[in-house]
Amino acid sequence: WLCVSLFPGFSQGRVVGEDEAGFAECNVFFPGQVPPEGFTEPFHVKICQQYNREPRFATLYSTKDKIPLYSAFKYTKAAQNEEESWLVEPQVDDPDNDQQEMVLEADLVGTVANLGVNQALTSDYVGSGYERGLLNPSLLNEEDFQTATYTLTNAVPLSPSLSKTWHRDVGRVVEQALAPHCPSKDHLYLLAGAIPSSVRVKGKVSVPEVLWLAACCDTAEGWSLGLVKKTSDENSLADLTVGELEEQLLAGVELFKGSCGGDSKTKEKVEAILQAVSQIRAGGQVGTNDSQESKESGLVRKVAGIIATPFIKLLELLIYLLVELVKFTFYFLWLVIKRVGSTILDGASSLWGGVVSYLQAISMVLISIPYDLGRVVANISLGFLEIVQDVAFLTYRILRIPVGFVLHLAAFPYHSICAIPSVLKDLAAGIGGTFSLAVDATATLLHGFYYVASHIAKRFVPKVS
Repeated sequence: WLCVSLFPGFSQGRVVGEDEAGFAECNVFFPGQVPPEGFTEPFHVKICQQYNREPRFATLYSTKDKIPLYSAFKYTKAAQNEEESWLVEPQVDDPDNDQQEMVLEADLVGTVANLGVNQALTSDYVGSGYERGLLNPSLLNEEDFQTATYTLTNAVPLSPSLSKTWHRDVGRVVEQALAPHCPSKDHLYLLAGAIPSSVRVKGKVSVPEVLWLAACCDTAEGWSLGLVKKTSDENSLADLTVGELEEQLLAGVELFKGSCGGDSKTKEKVEAILQAVSQIRAGGQVGTNDSQESKESGLVRKVAGIIATPFIKLLELLIYLLVELVKFTFYFLWLVIKRVGSTILDGASSLWGGVVSYLQAISMVLISIPYDLGRVVANISLGFLEIVQDVAFLTYRILRIPVGFVLHLAAFPYHSICAIPSVLKDLAAGIGGTFSLAVDATATLLHGFYYVASHIAKRFVPKVS
């Protein structure tokens, strides 16, 4: 697995202090285990590039320019280029993400928030005319180290020809000029960097204005050296001191702590290195045999190289065009397959949606049939019951009058016969009452006459003593 360790504090957006622990386990790639100083912008991210749980090289990445400002590494040994497998670091865009390793970009889609906000992606290079040029060249690394270099945080946009000459020059300088003049390969520290320009690929990734290489042989008789290649001239390769190189970078930048042999008196060794660099710049191979035969053979090779160069360049151009044609053909086929597949999938999805909708509608209709049938039967039954009720009520109203009359007529004899005793009783009571009234009237009349007679007698008859 591949993993990247962001420097502590970056996940909170804080600038890493120069007095802190630096790149932690990646400090082994700096002389005296002290990283370069002076890179203090908030968008400068320090990354410890790891592979199989071991640090392989260190990178200072600019989230503003979407390119690395430098990669620090050690020369292991030249290796054959292996198949490119480009990866990205999810922590650069999402420091709180659970991913703690370099992974393929396709595996991060939908799992990392803001993917591509702080770092370049493969899509930024596709169709742009630029290649992903490695600052830490894979050809200077072996096996696991080489695999770890194929990360987009170690790549800058370079034209195909510039990428080729840059890696060729860096490889030759390190193998033929620098490594042979450092007693211990483990003490040869290398910094490969880029100076961003205002030109941006797809308005996002900055195209380098200058590529540079700084070397430090940290030994008792150590030395340091700087090389610069302008991207506007792919054949340029200027040598200069580390101090002069630092002046071209940000103000206050110090690439190597101390002078790293800059104050030593090993001028002969530095001159030998510069001579080797000059031979590399001239297109020759560095050798140790100064005999006339070697010079003559070198001259022959040089003349042959001059003669063969146009044919080689033409062959390279044809190969490049063929490769680009094949890439374009495969890309076009991929787009066609993708478009056809997308159309088929969309059609299948629409058809499936239509079938599902039709089945749903049929199901709803089939489910509603028993309900509607039951509702119709219930309405018919209720209507029939209302009709029966109305007929019964009407029949009752029609039959109600004669039935009452017949009942009253049938009950008349009963009521007539039963009324005779009451009538006789009433007659007897009336006759008795009349007789009693006559007796009472006669008695009352007699009593009145008696009263009148006795009153007259008292008035007119003398009283008897």
